Amino acid sequence: MGSTPASRCLLFGVPLSEEKPAILFTAFEPSGDDHASGIIRVLKEWYPDLKIFGWGGRRMREAGADIIEHTGDDAVMGVPGLEKIQEHRRINAKIEQWLKENPVTVHVPVDSPAANFPVCKLTKATGAKVIHMVAPQLWAWAPWRIRKLRRLTDHVMCVLPFEPDWFRPRGVEATYIGHQLFDEPLDLQILDSLTQSWPTGAQQIALMPGSRPGEMRKNFPLLLGAYNKLAAEHPDMVGMVAATREEIEPVLRQIAKDARLDWPESLSITHAQTDAVIRWCSFALVVSGTVTLQIARQHKPMVIVYKSSKLIWSLIARWFIQTKFFTLPNIVAGREIVPELVPHFAGAEPIADRAVQFLESPDAYENQVAELQSLTDQFSGHHASQNAAALIAKFAGLNPITHSQPDRDQAQTASGIAGAVSDAE
Repeated sequence: MGSTPASRCLLFGVPLSEEKPAILFTAFEPSGDDHASGIIRVLKEWYPDLKIFGWGGRRMREAGADIIEHTGDDAVMGVPGLEKIQEHRRINAKIEQWLKENPVTVHVPVDSPAANFPVCKLTKATGAKVIHMVAPQLWAWAPWRIRKLRRLTDHVMCVLPFEPDWFRPRGVEATYIGHQLFDEPLDLQILDSLTQSWPTGAQQIALMPGSRPGEMRKNFPLLLGAYNKLAAEHPDMVGMVAATREEIEPVLRQIAKDARLDWPESLSITHAQTDAVIRWCSFALVVSGTVTLQIARQHKPMVIVYKSSKLIWSLIARWFIQTKFFTLPNIVAGREIVPELVPHFAGAEPIADRAVQFLESPDAYENQVAELQSLTDQFSGHHASQNAAALIAKFAGLNPITHSQPDRDQAQTASGIAGAVSDAE
C-alpha cells in the first residue's frame, strides 16, 4: 500500500497534521519594502502566529517578517549593470535553495517585476500561489510581457484605479485595492508643529529631487536652476528642499556645486519630512515618481519634470512607451491636470516658466487645486494594506477577518485608462 501524506490522513474526520500556511514577500527596492511592511503589519495583527518570510528591508523586519536576506538599499532604475545582474542571480539561487527546505503557500512579489519574475518562476514551480503587489506597469510599456505575467501570477493587486480593466480582458485576474499613501489620514497638527519654525514667504516652494542618485544628478540642477530664476523675480519667495535621508544633503549640495549653481539663502533643506514639506509649501517643483501622488493628496499645485537622454529616448524609449502621459496624476486623470515636462531635454527656464503660470495666476492655481481634489477622490474609501492582507489570507486558506474585507466593488475604474493608455499590444 502506497504512502499517503500525513496532511491527508484522517482520524475521526480530523486531519492528523496540517501544514500551517507560510507567506513569502520579495521586495528589491525601498518603495517595495514600504509597501510590503504595511501589509505584513496587518497580517500579523490578524494572524499573530502566521509565518511570514521575506527578502526585504528594515521596515519589513519591523513589521514582523523573518527577513532571510536584506535587499533594496541600492536599487536602480532602467537597465541594470552586470554587477546588479550577478547579484540578482545569486539571490535567485539562494531563494531556490531556501524553498527546498521552506515551502510557502503564497508568494507576494512587491513591485520590481524585472527582479521578481525569476523568483515567481521558482515559487510557482513549488505550487505556491503568486499574488503580485503593485501591478507591473505593462499598460505603460512592454505590453507583450502580459504573457509572462499570465504564466507567473494568480492575482495582481493594483494600486491605480484603472488597472484592473486593463489586465482582466488580457487574462490576468486583478483587483484594485487602493493606494497605501491614502491608508491613514495625515495628522495635520503634527505636520504644522514640525514646520512651525520654518521660514515663511509670499510663495513657499518645495523642491522634490527624488531619492535615486542618478535621478538627483540629472534633475536637481534643473529644479535648483528653476528656483533661482523664480526667486530672482520674486524676492519674497522662500524654498525648502525635501531630501529623503540625512546623508542626501551633502550629495545635493555637491551636485549644486558641480553644476556651478548658487544655493541662495532663501532655500533651506530638510530630510525625511516629505509630508511636512508638502504641508508647508504653496507650490512644488518635483521629479516624476510616486511622490507626485503624495503632493496631490494635499492638493498642492506642482510642475513635474524628469530629464532623459535624448539619444536613448529617440532610439529606444519612445518606441516602447504606450501612454499619452508620463506622470501619475495625469495618467490616472486621463488628461493633463498637472504640467509635466517628461521627458525633458532642455534646461531650467521652461520649468520656471510653467511654474510662473500658476504663481502669478490665482485662477490657474485654484483650478489645479480643484483637479487634484477630484483626482484623490478616486483613492478615498479604500484601505490598501487591509485589502491586500485579506486577499493574501484568502489565497493562503486562512479564516477571513469579517470586519476588514476588501472594500466596495473592485470593478470600479477611473476614466483615465481610455484617455491615457494606448490599446496596442
